[in-house]
Amino acid sequence: MKRVLLATMFAVTFLGALMVPSLLHARDVAPIVSTDWLEKNVSNPKVKIVDIRKVEEYKEGHVANAVNVFYNTWAIKKKDLDNELPEDDDLADIIGSVGITTDSWVVIVGKADTATDQVNLTRVGWTLKYAGVENVAILDGAYNKWVADKKPVSMEAVKPQSADFKPKWNKQIVVTKDYVLSAIGKSGIIDTRMPDFYFGVSKLDFVARAGHIKSAVSLPSPWIFTKEGAFKGKDDLEAMAAGVIGMDKSKELVIYCDTGRLCSGWWWVLSEILSYKNVKAYDGSSQDWAKDASVPMVKYSWQ
Repeated sequence: MKRVLLATMFAVTFLGALMVPSLLHARDVAPIVSTDWLEKNVSNPKVKIVDIRKVEEYKEGHVANAVNVFYNTWAIKKKDLDNELPEDDDLADIIGSVGITTDSWVVIVGKADTATDQVNLTRVGWTLKYAGVENVAILDGAYNKWVADKKPVSMEAVKPQSADFKPKWNKQIVVTKDYVLSAIGKSGIIDTRMPDFYFGVSKLDFVARAGHIKSAVSLPSPWIFTKEGAFKGKDDLEAMAAGVIGMDKSKELVIYCDTGRLCSGWWWVLSEILSYKNVKAYDGSSQDWAKDASVPMVKYSWQ
């Protein structure tokens, strides 16, 4: 009887893990790493440091052993949409060209001057997770904190050896307009823009209509960072998330912004820090959604 019970428990656990892919993977590196941690691991052969700033900024000083791959390489313009994923083959080539494999420990370094700079880091992190790199970390406080902490700065440009990158695509973390339309009223939908954009008071020129996707709640990505550009503490982030979307960490959540960049901030926090198990990002976001007059948008309402 005990053997039957144990076998049943194992089967249920195994099938549950299959239903939630993230449970099959254990991290070797935290999703956010400190300048102290990076300083200790800067020469670790498993660690691949990727600096996503402009090349002229990289040349003025960077973390030793960091390779420079500018942000716009990771998020491209496709037809009339900004900040889109590259084609799979192109993305695999980009990742392999800097020596990254799915077993690498990748640390992303950039700037923390603005909210856009801060979410550039999480957007690249999300892109690498999409490609199947499990151990991706973001340098907390970015290069700004590295300099402020008086960590060693290198002027030597790194020419990486390429690797044969074999992607393990996580297609389930990115969704399309049709998927989002079908999720209204079923899944949690999260608008990560600032409240005036959510409310419909303001919009960017390239977004055709003001307002938010029907049933979406507001959880702005800029609020996850301190004024210095570091991530807020886990307790604060947990409280923010729970206050808006609740504590059911198995519920499907679909997040979006204007172009798919800003929403990566909350995707990273929810998925990688707070252990929500089923978070998807709408890469086309409002830029894609609003140009279709047949899909519902809401103005001047918090619902």
